[in-house]
Amino acid sequence: MLSIYPACFFKEEKGYSVIFPDLNWLATCGETEEEAMSMAVDCLAGYLYTSKIDGEEIPAPSARSAISLETVAKELDANPKDAFINMVSVDVVEYARTHFEKSVRKTLTIPAWLNVAALEKNINFSQTLQEALLTKLKS
Repeated sequence: MLSIYPACFFKEEKGYSVIFPDLNWLATCGETEEEAMSMAVDCLAGYLYTSKIDGEEIPAPSARSAISLETVAKELDANPKDAFINMVSVDVVEYARTHFEKSVRKTLTIPAWLNVAALEKNINFSQTLQEALLTKLKS
């Protein structure tokens, strides 16, 4: 399912800043307009994906006509000249499958005795490594 939110693109000295006023002023940037759009899609997907996982309420998108560049620019102390509003869309489920949930192969080395002991206990190496990494990241 497509999610579509308005984003304000502000031309900066070096690139573009992108703001999603509906999503707690979520922001990203890019050196070119194309890169800024790509980053906006990634940023939107990441925000919606993690908000859903965390059980956070996701606000409904505003209509493009309800967003005022001047108001957003004033709030950010930005220049509305050369700014524009664009609708950014992403299929969050598909994007997450491709970018956030994709597994990668890792090669590692462990002592032979540890390998034998783990195999004897039918330990799933991938699952164990994921659990250990998640525990380590939380500390």
